[in-house]
Amino acid sequence: MTENTDTPASKRNIWIRGFYMLLMVFIFHVSGTVMFVITVIQFVLALLNDIPNDRLITFGRNLGRYLQQTASFLTFASEEIPFPFSEWPSGE
Repeated sequence: MTENTDTPASKRNIWIRGFYMLLMVFIFHVSGTVMFVITVIQFVLALLNDIPNDRLITFGRNLGRYLQQTASFLTFASEEIPFPFSEWPSGE
């Protein structure tokens, strides 16, 4: 016989996580739109200047890491809630 490990506290925690997940799905969608806009701007700048913008490269890389962190949280691969509840990803 297996014991039921669903305590009231763990049920409450899953509902809180569910709330954060709904919030992060919305933020993920907005971030994807921002990524699309950055992609178009970077393409136009590369056409005009023959080189991509370094600041947009850095921002795009960090935004990609953020999307990865968000996807990991949403799929239960990570328990850490991404930005704005933790630091914005940066660096190499």
